[in-house]
Amino acid sequence: MKTNGTIVFQSDFGLVDGAVAAMYGVANAVSPSLKLYNLTHDIPQFDIWQASYRLIQTITYWAPGTVFVSVVDPGVGTERKSVVVLTESGHYIVTPDNGTLTHVGRTIGIVERYEIEEARNRLKDSQDSYTFHGRDVYAYTGARLAAGVINLADIGKRLPADEIVIHPSATASMHDGVIEASIDILDARYGSLWTNCPRDLFLSLGVPYGKYSSVQITHHGRIVYGNNLKFGRSFSDVNIGETLIYINSLLNVGIAINQGNFAKAHNVGAGSEWLIRFEKSAML
Repeated sequence: MKTNGTIVFQSDFGLVDGAVAAMYGVANAVSPSLKLYNLTHDIPQFDIWQASYRLIQTITYWAPGTVFVSVVDPGVGTERKSVVVLTESGHYIVTPDNGTLTHVGRTIGIVERYEIEEARNRLKDSQDSYTFHGRDVYAYTGARLAAGVINLADIGKRLPADEIVIHPSATASMHDGVIEASIDILDARYGSLWTNCPRDLFLSLGVPYGKYSSVQITHHGRIVYGNNLKFGRSFSDVNIGETLIYINSLLNVGIAINQGNFAKAHNVGAGSEWLIRFEKSAML
């Protein structure tokens, strides 16, 4: 799969200083014809899990051959591997192999993985800088790959594609008519809950649109929310201020308040410790 001259950047750097602009500058210096875009630079600091999720939320909507440079790297300067991977969908990701590839590896699949050899793939005269690999290694390598200056064979040592670092997480499952899942992430702007329960698993409960499911949310085993919620196609299926179950853009189950923020209203977070249960309700 050939690259297509497009780079999409993601980081936890924010846009309040020059870090992202420096990465853009490195890419532009490699080739001014590269097309440079942002996925997001508002990943919470050091949040590898969210970086992984935002990649899977986005990557398949870009043309095959696009290069993603994802830099959420709390272990910068340590022995964690810097890699370039090629996905089953034909996309490239340049990133630390620290769990950022979790969702892509599980959902899309990785066919090739190479460790970046910094002696060949590092910005000139940056070898004494140990804390900005996003600029010196990842942006530089990603730009050269996207511009066709190098190919995968020039990256470095080929590694087993199935040995990426995986962030531990639970898999949604159903037992005795009860679905147990986790809250993977929050909709950053609207506070909806995005679970790892796929649409088809939820539909196996036999809850049609317009009917109700019992919902219970726990954190470290403590119940923090419980209610019977309507299953709707869109937010307008309930009144403003009311809560519903819906299928989000990744075809997983979500929980939202119509024109409200569920996470703030109920002090609910996301992560492997935030669990959610669905059961068919007796409500009409």
